[in-house]
Amino acid sequence: MDELTKRVIPCLDIKDGRVVKGVQFVNLVDAGDPVASAIAYEASGADELCFLDITASSDKREILIHLVEEVAQKIFIPFTVGGGIRTLGDVKAVLSQGADKVSINTAAFEKPQLLTEASEIYGSQCIVCAIDARFHFERRRFEVYLHGGRTETGREAIEWALEAQARGAGEILLTSMDRDGTKDGFEIALLKELSSKIKIPIIASGGAGNPEHMTEAILRGGADAVLAASIFHFGTYSIQETKEAMRAMGIKVRL
Repeated sequence: MDELTKRVIPCLDIKDGRVVKGVQFVNLVDAGDPVASAIAYEASGADELCFLDITASSDKREILIHLVEEVAQKIFIPFTVGGGIRTLGDVKAVLSQGADKVSINTAAFEKPQLLTEASEIYGSQCIVCAIDARFHFERRRFEVYLHGGRTETGREAIEWALEAQARGAGEILLTSMDRDGTKDGFEIALLKELSSKIKIPIIASGGAGNPEHMTEAILRGGADAVLAASIFHFGTYSIQETKEAMRAMGIKVRL
């Protein structure tokens, strides 16, 4: 795909083998079957899919490999898998079952060497560093949280993103925990700051409520891709509508 084309990526948050969606990482509701959802999203024009096993890290268990394999057999668009990826063996397992990229969050922060080694072995293009950021009011800055947002690290989010880039991550998946599921729009200030300092693509996540928000994340925030869940899962907007709105604002998309 053209480098300049901006991507729209539905995100399937998986818990106990089902797609779920919550607000600010809590109050999860069921949103359907992951394989059926993946097939439907490909048919509706998604550029990529992101598949996150949201409790694998906090439950300290393996990722749902059988689901990865099943989804990979049914769809042809690029497909990123994250949640519970802790070792090079996990990276290998997910890629060998058909995922195109792996998203590493908690383990990358706790063992940054994992990013270095994984990108050296498998190539930067398939290593995504996922960062869950929340605004810390006392320190007046965005900081990194781990274990699905449960653990405070005290580390500044931009600083960690720059290290991840230096270690070979090919993309940053940046989620604003404050905005997650609120449909209030993306955290533009954070996106803007990150995009001014980093060279690798940024996927904006957390806060999409309508196509205008997606447009804003790209035009004002400098994002290369926009990720959303609730507005697509519950049929509020279609991917086609979103892309048409983006195109109307002069953003290059694949229709």
